[in-house]
Amino acid sequence: MRVGPFGLPELLIILAVLLLIFGARRLPEIGSSLGKSLRLFKSSVTGEDEKKDNTETHAPSVEATLQSTSDDNK
Repeated sequence: MRVGPFGLPELLIILAVLLLIFGARRLPEIGSSLGKSLRLFKSSVTGEDEKKDNTETHAPSVEATLQSTSDDNK
């Protein structure tokens, strides 16, 4: 099994070194934070959060506009 330039023995050595440096309790925290950061990076590159932001920001501004126009008509 090869993952890029690394084979199974190299990956096991890297995992053992990480386990020695950070300990068994910190590795799941590091893995989850790395996963969150990769998901955030992916969504920012693809522009998915921009689509969500646009739909969320336009809805309140339309409501505010309707309220201001109804106040002007009174």
